[in-house]
Amino acid sequence: MRGKRLVPVLVAVVGVLAAFVDPVAASGYQSVTEELIRDLNSMMLAAALPITLLVEGILVYTVWKFRNADEAKPTKENRRLEITWTVATAVVLLFVGVAAYGVMGQTAVTATGQDAQTAMAQEDTVTVDVEGVQWYWNYEYVGENLSTTTGAATGDTVGDQPLVLPADTKVVIRTESQDVIHAFHAPELGLKADALPGQQNYIITNDLEEGTYQLYCAEFCGVGHSEMLSEIEVVDRETYEDYVEDPENTSV
Repeated sequence: MRGKRLVPVLVAVVGVLAAFVDPVAASGYQSVTEELIRDLNSMMLAAALPITLLVEGILVYTVWKFRNADEAKPTKENRRLEITWTVATAVVLLFVGVAAYGVMGQTAVTATGQDAQTAMAQEDTVTVDVEGVQWYWNYEYVGENLSTTTGAATGDTVGDQPLVLPADTKVVIRTESQDVIHAFHAPELGLKADALPGQQNYIITNDLEEGTYQLYCAEFCGVGHSEMLSEIEVVDRETYEDYVEDPENTSV
């Protein structure tokens, strides 16, 4: 009896704790893209939490109230209740759709080729072509005489150069694959795009914070998939310009 009474309390406690998980993890955004995605996630969590607690609360209450019933009674029609939950569901879906579209429509989250062309035409924009190969990455810095490689191929290291990007600068990353489907994914920066054979996808981001970030291939691409790792080094603009001019003599 006493244990059963603790169920609603535990549900409430878990819900309250869950509310703090994402905001704490999201403190200190590393890019505009990450900020948009995590803020949307926090908003969805804030909307889902009271709905979850309400539904689970009704369930627990119903189970408790009718726990000793010998025989189930037939339900009665209640049009007001049906209309209420239909309208409430429509409102929730509308909220989710509008909020998600407001973020997914941002070029910092989903960019088209036209968005990329517009960004690349702007002064000081940095463009890098990223090519996925089993099982490493090729980086070509557009407009610069620099191409680097990093990753692993059949157990042999083929390069150790990170992807170097400037902080506080608009960056366009064009992804493509030489063989199978890969996925360029830097979770700490909120950056992700599939790398497909014969097709370019685009990432547009700016205001990156200086630091070192892990880069993964997020699409299973064969036996060397787990070794298809790299790093993104975000440095100040001066260091970046020194790097593309003379990578061997620039510390990043």
